[in-house]
Amino acid sequence: MAAMTDHSPAPQPARTERAVPQPRQAYAVFRDISTRWSDNDVYGHVNNVVYYSWFDTAVNAYLIEQGVLDIHGGQTIGLVIETQCNYFASLAFPQMVEAGIRVAHIGSSSVRYEVGLFAKGEASSAAAGHFVHVYVDSQTRRPVSIPAALRAALEPLRKA
Repeated sequence: MAAMTDHSPAPQPARTERAVPQPRQAYAVFRDISTRWSDNDVYGHVNNVVYYSWFDTAVNAYLIEQGVLDIHGGQTIGLVIETQCNYFASLAFPQMVEAGIRVAHIGSSSVRYEVGLFAKGEASSAAAGHFVHVYVDSQTRRPVSIPAALRAALEPLRKA
């Protein structure tokens, strides 16, 4: 007798609720980011990959300003291990963008940052996403505990 083969589809992940724009009050701090001519794509709006660079810019600038990230000589650096973005409205050059930042989770060596991108003065985000940094030794690239000074700088970014 021939072996039977199961041709049923593979199980699909459970559907989650559809993402919605976030309000300004969902974020702890904001950074202004100017769009550039080169940010627009052929469709006349900012290309999706630029949004991810804005996430990095907003968070890392905050950390540098707080004195807890030295990109050239620091012993501890954050490496992105996960990222995601939902888009709700177009942004385009010339336009000012306000990046709202919050921290959703602080672990022993990782942080989940959430960023909302707003057209200047708008109440709802044009995009919202997250990324996870794992903090590592800058030489060995092995995970390390989040330094106390970095953890203290992250606490004001926590939102319920």
